[in-house]
Amino acid sequence: MPSSAKTLHSVQRHRQRIEDLIGAMTLEEKAGQLNLLADPFRWLPKAVNPLDGQGNPARVTALIREGKVGSLFNGVGAEAGRRIQQVAMEESRLKIPLLFAADVIHGMTTIFPVPLGEAASFDPDLCRRTARAAARELAASAVHQTYAPMVDVARDQRWGRNVEGAGEDVLLNNVLAAARVHGFQGDKGLDDPEAVLATAKHMAAYSAAIGGVDYNTTDMSEQTLRGVFLPPFRASVDAGALAIMSAFNDVNGVPASGNRKLLTDILRGEWGFEGFVLSDYTSEQELVAHGFAEDARDAARLAFNAGVDVSMVSGLYLEHLPGLVRSGEVSMARVDEAVRRVLTTKAALGLFDDPYRGTDTERERAVVGARQHVELAREAGRKSVVLLKNDNNLLPLGKRQKIALIGPFADDVDNVWGPWSIWGMPERRVSLEAGFRAAMDDPSLLTIARGSGIETPLNGGIEQAVAAARAADVVVLAIGEGQQMSGEAQSRTEIVVPAPQQALVEAVAATGKPIVILLRNGRALALEGGVKNAQAIVVTWFLGEQMGNAVADVIFGDHSPSARLPISFPHRSGQQPYSYDRKTTGRPANPDLAQEEYKARYRETPNTALYPFGFGLTYGDIAYGPIEMATDQLQWAGTIQISATITNRGRREAEEVVQIYIHDRVASLTQPGRLLKDFKRIHLRPGQQEKVTFTLNPRQLGFIGADEAYRIEPGLFDVWIAPHAQGGVASTFRLIGPVAVAENQ
Repeated sequence: MPSSAKTLHSVQRHRQRIEDLIGAMTLEEKAGQLNLLADPFRWLPKAVNPLDGQGNPARVTALIREGKVGSLFNGVGAEAGRRIQQVAMEESRLKIPLLFAADVIHGMTTIFPVPLGEAASFDPDLCRRTARAAARELAASAVHQTYAPMVDVARDQRWGRNVEGAGEDVLLNNVLAAARVHGFQGDKGLDDPEAVLATAKHMAAYSAAIGGVDYNTTDMSEQTLRGVFLPPFRASVDAGALAIMSAFNDVNGVPASGNRKLLTDILRGEWGFEGFVLSDYTSEQELVAHGFAEDARDAARLAFNAGVDVSMVSGLYLEHLPGLVRSGEVSMARVDEAVRRVLTTKAALGLFDDPYRGTDTERERAVVGARQHVELAREAGRKSVVLLKNDNNLLPLGKRQKIALIGPFADDVDNVWGPWSIWGMPERRVSLEAGFRAAMDDPSLLTIARGSGIETPLNGGIEQAVAAARAADVVVLAIGEGQQMSGEAQSRTEIVVPAPQQALVEAVAATGKPIVILLRNGRALALEGGVKNAQAIVVTWFLGEQMGNAVADVIFGDHSPSARLPISFPHRSGQQPYSYDRKTTGRPANPDLAQEEYKARYRETPNTALYPFGFGLTYGDIAYGPIEMATDQLQWAGTIQISATITNRGRREAEEVVQIYIHDRVASLTQPGRLLKDFKRIHLRPGQQEKVTFTLNPRQLGFIGADEAYRIEPGLFDVWIAPHAQGGVASTFRLIGPVAVAENQ
């Protein structure tokens, strides 16, 4: 359970009550505590979750009254929450409070940048603060649990759910997973009125779907599973997360929602997880479609015995667990164990002390959409903007320039939130046009022309856009993906700018006017033609409700861009899956050679990124000095300090994200060409320099060996202090000592 003394005390006080309740329950009531249904009373977002077969309000009320529902999800609202809880507390036999949950991925009413965009900030404290704000709004709206963070490491940009995570790097995923768990759950205990239960999802390897096709199978080595895809879940558990959501996919032939090795042996046996595991939306029922279970009853048996404690929406546990226990196919001890986990979590949340927590309507009005949350949304937005290209210092723009803002997102508000934005307030969405006009000294100097739709051309649109471009000093093209093109079930075969928008860009580029590209996207894109060749390129993601203001803050220079790519932008779509930490192979290609035979490369492009992981420019001019080390040997029980002096040679202040990478030259298993081991943000005034020092220890240099254990092997290591994964200053050091083997990372 969570380490907070307050929460531990709350749980301890109710342990006997929990055991008494378990002893008093019928089998059907026990199955009821493990039955999670969509909330049909408060607004059910049908656009996100289809109305399930159990969604009749009268039927669900009767089930609550009979003690056959333990949790409801995707309903918010204090007053209605009280009314629903009253059914459980006043009309059911055992009066066990309901647990209310919701899909709040990047803000409830106040919408923050999508998680992938926010990951670009490389700022764990920012991610903690936005999760904390979302938790306050949830907790004030009678919601106790969020189905976030998503901690799936994503290396294939065709996969639509990249947008919900923290990108391709394991370390960044680990750090931000912990930050978001701490933000949701707070530091005062889960029974604090402003805390909500975090849910790390989707365990596991969901993001490694073959071909980037959502829900597809995954097939990988144990080293990859344990070295890449499991660590962020471990980081979430170590940070105190008390809920884990299982995944839709199978892993090496065993569906994740029926995978005992993942959900019991590793999660509980190796990591000591004490919370509960819930299925994703009918994922336990889908064991039948996988061909893993014979029928719904068999699916319930397999999922439950594998370690899925709570069934989402399908009703399988309610229908089949009692019979499975009576037949001996599921033990009563296993049922009691699952019920105990759910009840203990409810106790940790303070629901046994105050089942009506979060149902104060006055507090709800004061907290939800609070002004400080809106200000945080703007801060998070501008800290998520990545500057990829800025030839001849075209940016920042002058506030008195004549600007043509062109593209389907020029004045659009329907695509600023991004996917998984359910309860935002539409009237608070800020378009690019509104943000630009508010920032400019003379708003009349801004001309708007859509030019094309997102995926379809507009009649006369290109002609109108070209005319606007010719009359302007500079063109800003707002192009990319609509928010319906990213997210669940939104896999793409080609990760490019849609053809009508690409045609618009080419026509505008032909005018010869200087062009700034503002990319709206939920994944890395392969840039082509006029987009790739524009003088300035800015990645703006989906930045939430304050998108227009946040982008304007950066574009007009009120704030210097400081974000970095959490994903690699490839040269071509066909490079997917791609990540910076690929292995060198026995025939490494020279990226500086346009053609090179019999090497690990494509015919059409080098096996590199167009814009690599960690890349991002500032409005300063940043230079990296040589690496400095007092010694080039790292002793087994010691540490090594590695430094470089970073200088801002420019005329504007800048925030630099300094990164350190290593490569194990010789190991018992081949190793990635580079691995990120730490990063630091520094602020540099014009002309200022700062010595940045990283401290590494032997534990950071290991890998998962052939025996599935974590190995640390002595030898020579390359090290880079760098602005991104394809650059930096290099040196070497040697780890001195014996081979060490540990059970876990």
